[in-house]
Amino acid sequence: MASVVDLSGVGVRRGNKWLLDGITWDVEEGDRWVIIGPNGAGKTTLMNILSCQMHPTTGVAGILGEVLGTVDVFELRPRIGVTSAALADRIPRGELVRDVVVSASYAVMGRWREQYDQMDHGRAEELMQQLHVEDLADRTFGTLSEGERKRVLIARALMTDPELLLLDEPAAGLDIRGREELVASLSELCLDDHAPATVLVTHHMEEVPDGITHALLMKEGHIVAMGPAHLVINDETLSETFDIPLHVTRDGQRWAVRSAGPQRAQQS
Repeated sequence: MASVVDLSGVGVRRGNKWLLDGITWDVEEGDRWVIIGPNGAGKTTLMNILSCQMHPTTGVAGILGEVLGTVDVFELRPRIGVTSAALADRIPRGELVRDVVVSASYAVMGRWREQYDQMDHGRAEELMQQLHVEDLADRTFGTLSEGERKRVLIARALMTDPELLLLDEPAAGLDIRGREELVASLSELCLDDHAPATVLVTHHMEEVPDGITHALLMKEGHIVAMGPAHLVINDETLSETFDIPLHVTRDGQRWAVRSAGPQRAQQS
């Protein structure tokens, strides 16, 4: 399979601090990755590179067959679907849900004078059905629950049929019901052979959906472990990542983690 993401020795420096250091990582078509790590691990910085919002200080970042720094990112960004809290904050609260989704065709926030054809509207309706928000089409974005907003934004991110889908902490701020509904929708997406290569960021193992194939564990700008999820996610790697003794369990296709003791893990 072709590489969708190909990072080699990527580093990002701000002042005297390295936010990322020596990241070498490959994402192929059909991969479903989860990135796990504590606050300050470099997850957001890595996602900014993947979404072509930031260039690395060192190393080479290949995205969708192009190298950042040698390509017009405005041509690359429409090929990438993104959901994040920052994006949600930019959506006009009075915008109809159907317009939130379809307006991704023009990469705009809020309907203006752009025109959409029947194919655009059909695509938006199909995605709203896929994410189980079709009954919200005539509601305004500001009246939705947090969980409903998350699913609407994923539908929007898929509107342009992206080659890479980036989900930055999609379950953040949700209650248990909202989280479980969202994880169920993400599982359907990850298990869909026609869905794009996907990278999901989370702090919590309970938010990892069925269908995730690979895991990347990060700490302080470095990679702790990466590879097939069932091999990488274990007591040792998570304890090192979060600097606390942890015990990981798996019930069916869902993960859970709890403290393994009162003492802090030794620094590696």
